Amino acid sequence: MITAAVLHSVSYAGFWGQESLPLEAVIDKAAELGFDGLEIMAKRPHFSVLDYGPAERARLRAQLDQRRLRCACLAGYTNFTADLEHADIPHREFQIRHVEELAAAARDLGCDLVRVFTGYDTPAAPHGRQWSLVVESLRECARRAAPFGVTVGVQNHHDVACGFESMRDLIRAVNEPNCRAMFDAWAPALHGDDLRRAARTMAAVSVYTTIADYQLRPRYRYDAAAVNFERATAATLAVPLGEGFIDYDAFLTELCASGFDGPVAYEMCSPLRDGGGSDVLDRYARTFLEFMERFRGTRTEAVTSRSSGRP
Repeated sequence: MITAAVLHSVSYAGFWGQESLPLEAVIDKAAELGFDGLEIMAKRPHFSVLDYGPAERARLRAQLDQRRLRCACLAGYTNFTADLEHADIPHREFQIRHVEELAAAARDLGCDLVRVFTGYDTPAAPHGRQWSLVVESLRECARRAAPFGVTVGVQNHHDVACGFESMRDLIRAVNEPNCRAMFDAWAPALHGDDLRRAARTMAAVSVYTTIADYQLRPRYRYDAAAVNFERATAATLAVPLGEGFIDYDAFLTELCASGFDGPVAYEMCSPLRDGGGSDVLDRYARTFLEFMERFRGTRTEAVTSRSSGRP
């Protein structure tokens, strides 16, 4: 069951030429547009643990409560395979500690989910070693987040365990009740996978999904010797939901039918086809909310809490 429609604050962070709003203004924006909750980007210019101590967190939660929104997810940014070329630098320890700090911050915000990534593939170590590093890091993150009542949600974003079968294997390998998947359709759609099968495989271990739609734009490189063009990897361009190549009707239908119970978030985290003005961002966000009504009937007032003991 889909419990809430959530806006990811990265949509209004300005990273891809879009209008940039401070976090407090994004909270107001989400409420005005009609979202149920907010996914808060855990880095500047929004929520950084360097900037938000206990007093700032209390003010932020008060604003969320006043706007009748809940922080559905605190979105961390990790790469557990980073800089393996310099093994003397304890990057994984830094990141695990950061996730623990985010778990404490999430508790203060009334949130029970911290988003993390796995790791980018690197030639500095064999795949098996990278896999082990990610599993070990996620396991420790989950154990350190548990006392705060927080689930560590692993989004299929980075290279390690990006395929849906591998993501399912990863959650099984970590084997912690509060380490779950935040499984999105974007990656399997680009991989050419069957979205219904992917959703069916991942539903039972997923607590959250984020959606955005894209069209593909062909790219070419000119070969002067051949006086011709070589085809390069196609680029993606964000478009309003329903105008792209990702079949979200099939994905969400199968996800819910297979036991998914959690929020669906919307993000605008790449260049948009129609530009980055506030009117475009708001229009795309409203299109998402209209799309979600077919899956939820009536909107809830709050994000339903997840049990960290989900099988």
